[in-house]
Amino acid sequence: MGRERDLARLGDFVDHTEVQGGAFVLLGEAGVGKSVLLEVATARAQAAGHRVLHASGSQFEAEVSFAGLHQILHPLFADLPNLSPVHERALSVALGLGEGAPPGQLLVANAALTLLRQAAVPRPLLVVIDDIAWLDRASAVVLGFVARRLTGSRVALLAASRSGEESFFEHTGLPGYELQPLAEPDATALLKAHFPALAPRTHRRLLADAQGNPLALLELPVALDGVQRVSGSALPPVLPLSGRLQAVFASRIKDLPAATYDLLLLAVLDGTGDLNVLHASEPRTQETDVLGPAEQARLVRVEQGARRLVFRHPLIGSAVVELSTGEQRRRAHRLLAERLADRPERRAWHLAEAAVGADEGVAALLQAVAHANLRRGDSVRAITLLLRAAEMSPADIDRAGRLGEAAYLGAIVNGDLRDAPHLLELARRADRRGESLATAVAGAYQLLNGDGDVDSAHRLMVGAIEMLADPGDAHNKPLIEGLYTLLMVCYFGGRAELWEPFHAAIRRLRPGPPELLDILGKTFSDPARLAPPVLDRLDAAIAGLKQEVIPARISRIGIAGSYVDRLGQCREGLWRVIGHGRDGGAVTSAIEALFLLGNDAFLVGQWEEMEQVVDEGLTLCDKHGYRLLAWTGIYLRAMLAAARGQADTATVLADQMIRWATPRRARALQCYAWQIRALVALGRGDFEDAYHQSAAISPAGVLASHVPHALWSITDLVEAAVRTGRHAEAAAHAAAVGRAGLALISPRLAMVAGASAAMIAPDGQYSRLFEAALATTDAERWPFERARLQLTYGERLRRDKATAEARTQLAAAVDTFRSLDARPWTARASAELRATGLSIGQGKAAAGMASLTPQQQEIAVLAAAGLTNKQIGERLFLSPRTVANHLYQLFPKLGVASRAALSDALTTAPVDLPKGDGEEQASSR
Repeated sequence: MGRERDLARLGDFVDHTEVQGGAFVLLGEAGVGKSVLLEVATARAQAAGHRVLHASGSQFEAEVSFAGLHQILHPLFADLPNLSPVHERALSVALGLGEGAPPGQLLVANAALTLLRQAAVPRPLLVVIDDIAWLDRASAVVLGFVARRLTGSRVALLAASRSGEESFFEHTGLPGYELQPLAEPDATALLKAHFPALAPRTHRRLLADAQGNPLALLELPVALDGVQRVSGSALPPVLPLSGRLQAVFASRIKDLPAATYDLLLLAVLDGTGDLNVLHASEPRTQETDVLGPAEQARLVRVEQGARRLVFRHPLIGSAVVELSTGEQRRRAHRLLAERLADRPERRAWHLAEAAVGADEGVAALLQAVAHANLRRGDSVRAITLLLRAAEMSPADIDRAGRLGEAAYLGAIVNGDLRDAPHLLELARRADRRGESLATAVAGAYQLLNGDGDVDSAHRLMVGAIEMLADPGDAHNKPLIEGLYTLLMVCYFGGRAELWEPFHAAIRRLRPGPPELLDILGKTFSDPARLAPPVLDRLDAAIAGLKQEVIPARISRIGIAGSYVDRLGQCREGLWRVIGHGRDGGAVTSAIEALFLLGNDAFLVGQWEEMEQVVDEGLTLCDKHGYRLLAWTGIYLRAMLAAARGQADTATVLADQMIRWATPRRARALQCYAWQIRALVALGRGDFEDAYHQSAAISPAGVLASHVPHALWSITDLVEAAVRTGRHAEAAAHAAAVGRAGLALISPRLAMVAGASAAMIAPDGQYSRLFEAALATTDAERWPFERARLQLTYGERLRRDKATAEARTQLAAAVDTFRSLDARPWTARASAELRATGLSIGQGKAAAGMASLTPQQQEIAVLAAAGLTNKQIGERLFLSPRTVANHLYQLFPKLGVASRAALSDALTTAPVDLPKGDGEEQASSR
């Protein structure tokens, strides 16, 4: 009644999506009639020959990953083999149908979308989802992705949710509207149709209290006795809507037969309504007898085709639970645990709810399931299970370990640094003997990101590892995570002696250290000495990033590649980590990925992108309290300021870093600051200061042990030594670089090694060495360093009166520095170029597409093709904000003011994108 417009609107949606697909979201308050409209839309679709799939969010299954997706896709399981092997494996693992590496949400979403599209080939497909706010996080994210990609298919998604309820299903921007309460004439008609004998006063009172809510109009009169219905004077003074409805449900539930009530309690605690689970021990012939009273009382309905029991309102389930005793609930949980023996996570949870007091068997099972969720990428659920396991632990040491692990995961995965101390304190109270390594790991992480106390964190970790009964067990997960934490402690400490216990611990692992831990322990600790033997293994790990889904592993692979110049090959994986963090996933890994991409962007000259990702990373650090990680972002921001001539800004940031790092003995941060100061000094031509700053990182003639930053200050030190007359020191350092074989690590280091040799070479030999360094494979990929080499080469040629050759090198350096907006370097190179006798002005700036960087050209082509900033970002692995910034810069270069004019601009000034960098390649990436 009163829903003619609503029915017409949903009917149009169902009819039109037969050929064009799409999504529609129906919002409204509880009881306003959303579920009824979904039922009518379902009937209309089925009458038109559509196939319909159902799902409903459940508060008792909201913590089970992919439970909602399992409901939807269950009827399509037989079609899984028709998918590609990658998609089939992703869905099978996510839905608990098979085993394998945990798939990423994007892969699962694409697989689900493909399966739905294939299922719609024979006939249109309608997916109906009720109570989307109660969907589990993993399913909600996947379905939100799917909903936005149905246009043009024969798949339609119709969802309903309470207004104002928070949900992981992001429906912003999807078509839909809010269902309003019934108008008074329609509410009156509904009430009269169902309760024609109501007294006028009662009728008016119920209309006033119900305020057009259909469920209240239908349910409130049920609670009234005969006298109240026919005499309004007998009504109670207050009828609160929500409380009264619960009372109504409770009164109707109490009259049910015991068998019916027991079944309803099972259904609520199970959360899926699967009749095959609820009636596992009874023949189907008895279903009608058991469920009949509940259906007649309008408490539930049965979807026979889907074999599913559905409560007519969520409050009914709440009332069922409230009316139960503790023993009834425990008995129901035990029964469900037996029937769900093939579903470890759900079985473990039911066993925990059925237990009375502590139970180590159940606690261990919960912990195992938590680790399985972690491998699937669902860290939020893993922490919930660990906390429940801690509650079930009878022994203090086990409780402490599980609380410590939850605190550690919350800190390193979810960014809960402000909440972790509470868990950590609980773990410490339980761990009176200090035997839990997980507690030590969490404590060390807090020390690092709280006070920045490197030495205390180091002592805590080393002591906890050495106290283990078997510190060589490579299968001990807390031990391995402890070693990853110890590695970061050692890195920020920046002193060789801190690394000795770490390397000793790695050597004693049996049967050997995990592959990634071993690689990271070499490339990130002392890359000059330890990295070369493991580079092939690192390259293999990077090649496998496409299949990697665990954010922490992806960021760790990126970290392993940072000092050996492999970050460019990790970009796609790192952007996935950032996306995961933006969706509420692994925040810590996302921060690390942002700064890793910022580091790479600085080296390869994408300085606009660097600003964007560093700003985002620092915002997350500030939001979540990551004081130590923030210094990496501050370092990158200061390096960019130094390169662009913002000397005051760079110096202030470097000074802040020194003041914080020195009393905490965080030498890695001191190295950051010394490099910033050296770059500022070199830009202004103060080579004496530049020498002292660079030598503080690593003395001339030595690549300091376990100081990876020494690889980033080689050119600074050699150039400053040469320009200050320290020729012996410059030669010694170039020789050390040559002996270390850095040229074999990466092309960039090969260019750096060649440049060092060229700068100290005598007359008659330096030209050949400079040319060889400039001809290094992919040298143009590092424009800032290459331009600095050209500047140094040009300066040497000018002093030797090779004017024409000097002009060539200096002019190239000027162009590069200008394109990067590296102002002090542009000034230095321009002054040298003028000294050759060449009069230079600003020159005529490049026009049209020739004035754009390769990335700006790509963005211009995609924008002209009609793609949005978000779509362009997805193709090129950039944030929408970065894309918008590039468009803002390229519009004036092309002489246009809007996207609409881009197409004409590109037509009049065509440009060929670099091979492999076109739209098709961008799409495949």
